[in-house]
Amino acid sequence: MSKLKLVGGRSITMDEAIELRQTVFGSAASPPRGEWTRTGISFGAVNGVSSNPHINLLTVSLTILTHQEYPYGLRTPRNATRGMQSVLQAFIIKHFIFDNKPREKSVPLEDLLKPNEAEQAQALYLAISDILWNIGEKTKALIVLPGETSHIPHSHVYFQDNVTEKLFFFEFTKLDEMQIFMKRYLPYFTENPGPGALLLLYSAVLTRGMENLRTDLDAPKGAHLMGPHEEGSLNVVTLLLTGRATPYLHNGVVYVGDEDHYALPQFGILGRGSIGLLIWEGENEAMRSASRQPGSRLKTPATPVWVSCCCGHYGVLFNSNRELLRNYHAEKRFELHYYTCAGCYLSMTVDNRQQDEGGDDGEEDGERKQNDMVSTPLERLIHTKWMEAKITYHGALPASLNF
Repeated sequence: MSKLKLVGGRSITMDEAIELRQTVFGSAASPPRGEWTRTGISFGAVNGVSSNPHINLLTVSLTILTHQEYPYGLRTPRNATRGMQSVLQAFIIKHFIFDNKPREKSVPLEDLLKPNEAEQAQALYLAISDILWNIGEKTKALIVLPGETSHIPHSHVYFQDNVTEKLFFFEFTKLDEMQIFMKRYLPYFTENPGPGALLLLYSAVLTRGMENLRTDLDAPKGAHLMGPHEEGSLNVVTLLLTGRATPYLHNGVVYVGDEDHYALPQFGILGRGSIGLLIWEGENEAMRSASRQPGSRLKTPATPVWVSCCCGHYGVLFNSNRELLRNYHAEKRFELHYYTCAGCYLSMTVDNRQQDEGGDDGEEDGERKQNDMVSTPLERLIHTKWMEAKITYHGALPASLNF
C-alpha cells in the first residue's frame, strides 16, 4: 500500500523541533540514535511472506527459533524501539482476542490470532489510536507525519535527522476522526525501513505535552525520555501504557522525605489500565526500590494481557479468558502465552493449586531452594504475579529465551 500525500496539518517550528529532540533524546545538536529513523512497524507473515523485507532476508536463520511466522505479531530488530513496540503489540493482542472477538460463539485462540493483511492493518491503526487517545485523557490527541521538504535548516543548534524537521502536526478531539486519519495514513508508520516507530513516539510525547512529560520524569533539569537501555527506556513503556512517563510503578501517590526535607510526592500508577506490566531484573531485582516494583494496578489489569520486561528483554504475556483476573477459581490452573517482537512464541500452563493446599507438596526446604535456583528468568518474572505457581512449558524453550 503506497503512502498518500499529506493534506492539511501544521508544519513544525524551529523551537518545537529543538524542544522535541531535547525532550526525547537529550540534544538537538547531535543526531538521535539511528534505529529510530529507520525502524518501521510491521507484522509477521500472513502466508509465509513478511511485510518487513529485512525479516525475509533472515528467514532461514530465524526458523530455528520461531519455527513459523505469527501473523498477529509485530517483528522488530533488537534495538531501542523494542520496548515501545512491545506495548503496541500488547494492545494489538488485546484487540484480536477481546475487542474483535465474536460474542455469539466461542472461537479458539489460534483462530483469533490468524488475521489477514486487512485485519492486521485494522488492529494496528486502532491500537495506535487507542494508545494516543488514552495519553490525551480521552479528550485530544496529536499525530505527526513527515512531509517531503524540510522546514528547518541544518545548523550548530539543530542537526537534521531527515524526519523531525519535516513534520506536520495533526490535532484531533474526536476518536473516530483520528481512527479514520490513521487508517488513511497508516503506510507512514509501516514503511520499513522507515521512521514509523519514531512517529509513534513523537505523537505520544506531543499528545502528552512536553512540559507535562518532563514533570512525569521527576528528574533533574536536563533529563530526557530516552535512556541507555538496549531495548528502550521504561519511561517510554509507562507513557504508552498509562499515559504518563512515570518512573514510579507503585499504586497512587507516595510522599517521600525526611526530617530535614519536605515530603515530596512521587506519582505512581493512578488507575488500573487495560494492559498490565510485569518486571524481573535478574540479579539486580533485590536492589530495586519499592517505587520501581509494579503495584497491583499494573499486575492486575482489566484484561489478562501484560507487557513483560525480563532482564531487560521485552515481551507480552497473555491469556484468552477475560474472567482470569476476576474469578479466583480461574487462576487455579490456566494457559499462559508469551510472545516477543523477535518472533519468538512460547506457551505454558500455570498451576496455582498448591497454594490452596497450603503450599506443602512434600518437598524439603533444600529441594525447594534448589528448584528456585534452576527456574528460568521467565518463570521468575511470572512468579512476581503468581508467587508459588508451578509452570510447565509446552515444548522446548527457544534458544532466544536464554535471557
